[in-house]
Amino acid sequence: MVCLSGGVDSAVAAHLLKQQGYDVVGLTFWLWSFSRAPQGQRMSPCCSLDAAAQAARDLGIPHDVVDRSDAFEQVVLAEFARRHRRGETPNPCGRCNRSLRFDAALEYARDKGFDYVATGHHVRIRRESDGRFALCRGRDPHKDQSYFLYGLRPEQLPRLLFPVGELEKREVFALARRERLSAAERPESQDLCFAVAGSTSYLFDAADFPPGDVVDRDGRVLGMHDGLLRYTIGQRRGLGIASDQPMYVLDLDVRHNQLVVGPEDGLYASSLNADEANYLDDPPAERTELAAKIRYRSPTFPATFSPQAKDAFTLDFDPPQRAVTPGQLAVLYDGERLVGGGTIRSRRAGPPSQPL
Repeated sequence: MVCLSGGVDSAVAAHLLKQQGYDVVGLTFWLWSFSRAPQGQRMSPCCSLDAAAQAARDLGIPHDVVDRSDAFEQVVLAEFARRHRRGETPNPCGRCNRSLRFDAALEYARDKGFDYVATGHHVRIRRESDGRFALCRGRDPHKDQSYFLYGLRPEQLPRLLFPVGELEKREVFALARRERLSAAERPESQDLCFAVAGSTSYLFDAADFPPGDVVDRDGRVLGMHDGLLRYTIGQRRGLGIASDQPMYVLDLDVRHNQLVVGPEDGLYASSLNADEANYLDDPPAERTELAAKIRYRSPTFPATFSPQAKDAFTLDFDPPQRAVTPGQLAVLYDGERLVGGGTIRSRRAGPPSQPL
């Protein structure tokens, strides 16, 4: 069973599996009929019922659609809004993959008698010498999506296939064009799948955007903000204040409804605390040196891992890192292998690294 979005990666994944001799069926989970969604939609920024159906016709495979909108609204959207209201910048894609999409796909596959579930994610599965399975970064470093799959469980890996993980994106497009797959002409998604015209404001009420003070680190009022939900840590533009030096969002003080701003050196942190942890193998030991990633588009950096409670950990790092943001994911790697990750809860300030 191949999860078809209508995009080029999932279409090419299905094509490759057909070439390898698998009996392939496409499935699209439709998530767009939740209560606040615009009516009459057949597509979102990342998936389209019509494009997925056309991809299946191009490939000559059966195609089914399952509506999971209610679960999506409860598990992903409600949590996205709740975390924003408490001053976080959540990562809904990681939560959706961990708590909804893959569980639903594997459950459907089991009920229908499929041996494997495949997706178009740019990641790779590697069989280790001891027989265990490891999830590794995709071959294309610019398209690697392992960051979003930190929540997979070890027992799921033997039943998952990621056929495009060994390809660079340009090779995916070239193959799709050579095979005359219509998905090759569809633009890549850049927004959240539930964003409408790039905005998620429809998930909130007017009461969620009360204006308040913009203050510096000493509490001096510099201006007014138009709702904390409109800002994120590290933001520079759109603050609506005058200053003789560049100012950045340093914190969202929900308790006092204050937007805390300051110079860039206030963005740096030397450690973070994370919870809701998940590991794709045994949890690392105390003071394990790993590579960490705190945003999808950011590079990895060396960090020292220490386990805390059952589902929590701390990371210490030197040099300090910029814009460590509560609600985002801290994802851990050992070389190419994805170790696991968790949700950033807090950070400890530290000075920026000095230029060499």
